[in-house]
Amino acid sequence: MTSYTIFLVVIMIVAFLLILIIMVQNPKGGGLSSSFGGGGTQALGGVQNTTNFLDKSTWTLSIILLALILLSNFAAPSGVNSPTQDSQVETTIENREVLDTAAPAAVVPTTTNDSIN
Repeated sequence: MTSYTIFLVVIMIVAFLLILIIMVQNPKGGGLSSSFGGGGTQALGGVQNTTNFLDKSTWTLSIILLALILLSNFAAPSGVNSPTQDSQVETTIENREVLDTAAPAAVVPTTTNDSIN
């Protein structure tokens, strides 16, 4: 596996985890803490810690995702070794030009219709 492929796999995993963390959170700020009964009264310390954990996880995964995307640019194939569509077309045209100039004109023998009768 190339380093670029490894970057792509890690980016996909981090993006999936980020989606999961965001989906667990409640858009009104309750999130996972409200499902543990701490909705309006957050008397338990663990409920607040859950909200802090989800918030910190979101920011951390977002920063990691951004860094991986930027770093994957350095691992991306440069395209020097792999021919592009234009260069393949140019190569084909050049090969045809070489063949056209190198081959002598073909002489087509003429046939008479006497042999058919």
